[in-house]
Amino acid sequence: MAEILQNPRDSLAGPRARLLELSQARGVSLAALSELLGRNPSYLQQFIRKGSPRKLEEQDRATLARFLGVAEEELRETQDKSYVKTAKRQESGDWVDVPRLDLGASAGAGRVVGGEAAFDTFRFSRRWLAEQGLERAQLSALRVEGDSMEPLLNDGDEILVDVSPRPFRDGIHVVRLGDTLMVKRVASAGAGRVALLSQNFAYPPVEVAADEVVIIGRVVWKGGRV
Repeated sequence: MAEILQNPRDSLAGPRARLLELSQARGVSLAALSELLGRNPSYLQQFIRKGSPRKLEEQDRATLARFLGVAEEELRETQDKSYVKTAKRQESGDWVDVPRLDLGASAGAGRVVGGEAAFDTFRFSRRWLAEQGLERAQLSALRVEGDSMEPLLNDGDEILVDVSPRPFRDGIHVVRLGDTLMVKRVASAGAGRVALLSQNFAYPPVEVAADEVVIIGRVVWKGGRV
């Protein structure tokens, strides 16, 4: 996104466009709204024009919603899977080409997301995918970075991630927390919270509100060197 937008609402969507529309309709500047939150004056300007932060914190959303007289949901970021959903698998005859994305899912403290372009493909037998129950899966391949999921997943392993929309259940998932992409065992922690668990006991569990985490997809297969 360009730093300066000639027609911001033509290029923005979701809560950024809505916040800009509301501030202009109420005749209040983004700097004033930022100060209302106790932030520096450029905070919301950067949120809208540069996408940083990626989403508003829950307390900030609530404060802005009350001030602007709207429901908090109007300022909530839709939980999308934009980091991995753009690349589509290609099917031809008895083979399926799964995009290999230029991303690493951190099995450590967390990796700041970079690009999402497919730079390669893995070719799988359609029959093999059916045997694994993956014939209808929306698959992308990512590499594992770090050691927090050892011995289950090792640094450098390649994983297949199914990003098909489905109800959440406990298991190994690729998730986005803020601007970081991670592979963790995700488990319900009750009352709208989830736990991000590592296989390597040197890494303590992390418990967060469920709406702070975007479930990108479920890890359904791994491959790596022996």
